[in-house]
Amino acid sequence: MKPKLKIDMVSDVVCPWCTIGYKRLEKAITDLGISDQIEIEWQPFELNPNMPAEGQNLQEHLAEKYGAGPEQHQQMQNQMKAAGGEVDFVFNYNDDMKMSNTFEAHILLKYAKEFNKQTDLKMILMKAFFTDNKDVSDREVLRQSLQEAGLNVEDAINRLGNKEAQKEIRDQQNYWKNMGVNSVPTIVFNRKSAVTGAQPVDIFKKVLEEAMNERE
Repeated sequence: MKPKLKIDMVSDVVCPWCTIGYKRLEKAITDLGISDQIEIEWQPFELNPNMPAEGQNLQEHLAEKYGAGPEQHQQMQNQMKAAGGEVDFVFNYNDDMKMSNTFEAHILLKYAKEFNKQTDLKMILMKAFFTDNKDVSDREVLRQSLQEAGLNVEDAINRLGNKEAQKEIRDQQNYWKNMGVNSVPTIVFNRKSAVTGAQPVDIFKKVLEEAMNERE
């Protein structure tokens, strides 16, 4: 029996194209009927590592970071809503929406991997942020998300203050940056080839088929 195809999804919880990219990849995997031959691991990447604990208004943030004005902001929102509609994911935007710090979310995603709940928690956190407009740096939101994923809430929350757990996330982020990852999503197949961005489903199918054929 051939080993499973390992896919590393380098992404952030507050990255809309990471959500779309995963949902398109998921559809490609389902269409090809290879779900049982795939192992996905989510790797940490903070889009805004210096984001303060209280977060920042999304429109202000995009204007500051990318020089995006209200018109571009609206255009981006419409684009995301349309892309989300194609993969059954709802993006809700409003004027009060905030960009969050995601460091603690990444620690919890690492924790969730130990229980094969990483993808479950990732999608719960993405829905919390994009659909429900919740602050994914808020401990109460994190607690609710852990509970929804069926994880031990207290055990997981205790991990947030663990210096070793914090270091692991920083080390992982540095590893991927040193490997040349500077934008997300970056999707790595068996640590041999990579695709960046939320590619169309057909492209993912081609990449998957090639990667499956190259397995040892």
